[in-house]
Amino acid sequence: MSVPEISAVLDRQLLLQLGDRLRSLRKALGLGTEVMAARAGITRNTLRAVETGDPGTAIGTYIRVMSILGVSGELALLVGDSLSPAPSGSAAARSRRRGPSVQVHVSDDGSRHQRQDLQSLALHAAAVQWIKDHPESLVEARSVLERWLATGDVRSGPLWLEWRQILKASSWRKVLGRSSHAQQLRQASPLVTVLPAESRERIQAELVELRRGVTFGNDVSS
Repeated sequence: MSVPEISAVLDRQLLLQLGDRLRSLRKALGLGTEVMAARAGITRNTLRAVETGDPGTAIGTYIRVMSILGVSGELALLVGDSLSPAPSGSAAARSRRRGPSVQVHVSDDGSRHQRQDLQSLALHAAAVQWIKDHPESLVEARSVLERWLATGDVRSGPLWLEWRQILKASSWRKVLGRSSHAQQLRQASPLVTVLPAESRERIQAELVELRRGVTFGNDVSS
């Protein structure tokens, strides 16, 4: 089986699942967040970022946490010769096809709420990147926000006022987290309005593909 292309949604889901797994391992070892953070030499906020699959967190920090949890040895698969590409038809390639295969099935859990939030995360990550690549689109997002504020909506007003500060400071990490407040901000967000339609459609298509499931690993039967 060919290695699937890493899409924006799949990339985000992999990090979410990694964070969930690391949090579960920490709890299974009976380590509190304060003790875990101290052992890893990071702050509790940074540990929280790791356990929520924050893509902005340095890979070295993930590795440090994995080391404390005793699972950093798996990284040897990435640096060892066993993952080096070999010429088609070579003895090494034939050996790998006959050897054991590690397959990871990545899909969401069928929860409609989680699917929606995963889509929202991917859309906002794409919108942030779009704004970084096209700074003029930030003006458009601010214009949309001001039109919304002018409606006087009492329910969404506080969130829109917070968005005004977020857009002013470009504090994107605040809206790319997994906290309930980050979810509320995304639900009241003007950010996705600047994202081209084709980008939104691509992310929606990737989510549909993810729901079907994606498998990583070599097909030993080939």
